[in-house]
Amino acid sequence: MPATPLEVENLSAGYGPTRVLEGITFTVPAGARLAVLGRNGMGKTTLLATLAGQTRRYDGRVRLGDTDVTGLSSAGRAHQGLGYVPQTRDIFPTLTVEENLFVGLKGRPKTALEEAYSMFPRLKERRRNLGTQLSGGEQQMLSTARTILGQPSVLLLDEPLEGLAPVICEELMAAFAELAKTGDMTILLVEQRIQSALDFADHVIVLERGRLAWSGTPQALAKDHDSVERLLGVGGLH
Repeated sequence: MPATPLEVENLSAGYGPTRVLEGITFTVPAGARLAVLGRNGMGKTTLLATLAGQTRRYDGRVRLGDTDVTGLSSAGRAHQGLGYVPQTRDIFPTLTVEENLFVGLKGRPKTALEEAYSMFPRLKERRRNLGTQLSGGEQQMLSTARTILGQPSVLLLDEPLEGLAPVICEELMAAFAELAKTGDMTILLVEQRIQSALDFADHVIVLERGRLAWSGTPQALAKDHDSVERLLGVGGLH
């Protein structure tokens, strides 16, 4: 399915009685790339999990294109075109790479696996390996490829570069950039590697204590030294 816009209105959510997000509102146009930044513990992962239907929602609405998905389960949101690659990667460790990818096809022909192998050639080299035999970077590639095979219209990526070697990070970000160029997916990226996120995105939001604290272009954030220092705890950006 083609990329769809994502609209989030006054979203408040958390876990059990604990509110983590409060009054979050933003829109991502179809085919756009949004970076979600903030210090650790400010609600970035909770935001993506909430969009994927995996937390308790207290208030607000979520729309994918013309469809209000607020009341839908995680599976229902996936059926409407939401793809989620969690920080935990969640591959099947006792299945081979190829078997993991089969799960992502969602009824598409097996020949579609070549899309995954084209994006991440090393997965083709490892296609007979079990999930437990992969490096962290290869597991991230597998988790991402499996989700993309389902052709989501909105893709949520939660810290895909965490703990990975620089060369693998570059490989992943290059793949995400190629994916974004097609315009077939609206992409939300949560990432601690701030410069990588800014190089990728065309818009940025910054969370602070579960609230939206800043919104604008990557270029504007890079020039806003006070906000960068206060909200992200780092010095100047390129």
